[in-house]
Amino acid sequence: MLDGLRQFIADVVSPTAHAERSFDDTGYRLAATALLVHVISLDGEPSETEKRKLHSLIESRFGLDPGTADRLIASAMKVEGEAVDLYHFTSVIMRSVDEAGRLRIVEMMWELVYADGRVSEFEDNVVWRAADLLAVSSRERIDLKHSVAARQPAAAGG
Repeated sequence: MLDGLRQFIADVVSPTAHAERSFDDTGYRLAATALLVHVISLDGEPSETEKRKLHSLIESRFGLDPGTADRLIASAMKVEGEAVDLYHFTSVIMRSVDEAGRLRIVEMMWELVYADGRVSEFEDNVVWRAADLLAVSSRERIDLKHSVAARQPAAAGG
């Protein structure tokens, strides 16, 4: 497990080392996608709605075609399964993404949390921990949560 994580970090630092994980400047995209995969996996097997929402977010927010998004998600699922904590992903994001980008990643996390229409205490806690590691303030995190909740078709709990 640790070897896989070391390889992930090596791939992010030197993305040309492994073609299947090489997304040019997208090491942060792999890390962000792994965080998003983690969010939809918190309450068990992701629902079809959550999977569709993940694909939609990855394609639209990262400007990827469906095939590239599929490969990114597959790589993210692999590294997420090998990770021991959120810090490994958030540290990559912190080195690569400005504040506005980190806010967008937290917003994407909330969009996935709300995809199934409910927010569990565990999901809320994981977004809180990730946002904290991404230097997103509590106020900004809560504002993003409320903003995403307000855009939901039906009021979701949380």
